[in-house]
Amino acid sequence: MDTVEVSTVVYIPPPETHDFLVDFPGYARYSEYLERVDQHGDGGPGTEYDLHFAWWRISYTARSRVVDVEPPTRLDWTVVKDIDANGRWLVEDVSDEAPPGREHATRVRLQIQFFPGSADESAIDLPRFASLSWVIGKVKPLIQEEAERVVRRIVADIEGEDREVDLEIHSTPDSV
Repeated sequence: MDTVEVSTVVYIPPPETHDFLVDFPGYARYSEYLERVDQHGDGGPGTEYDLHFAWWRISYTARSRVVDVEPPTRLDWTVVKDIDANGRWLVEDVSDEAPPGREHATRVRLQIQFFPGSADESAIDLPRFASLSWVIGKVKPLIQEEAERVVRRIVADIEGEDREVDLEIHSTPDSV
């Protein structure tokens, strides 16, 4: 199992942060590789999302399902086809860490777990001479970069202004 975890602090209350994060279709605004998201359901547990990705010469649609929502602290999801992967958004009130002039501070944490060996090789129409193992090797670092990019862009949108964002990044295996 490989993991990626990215966290940062935003300066709005946890309920507002959580409401923002449950808007999966809006994620396409923050991602370089996510072209669009189609929602099937009301956003609560059981809602499924088709996430349409494009990278290099490869297009792929992942399907995820919301498995648990605990406003304002948690949103859990799983990928339901082609690869064993899951993740969660965690929201924690850390207002005691708010800098001067800021009333609220909320730690936002994105955790992703995936099993590269579980990928269904027939799910992706690969270009000639490109193997799935080669694609996975190229995509793994992109997952971390994408997680960082999404968090940075979300912070700017949530707070309504660009600022330097301190990200804590953890991944396994360490070679990622």
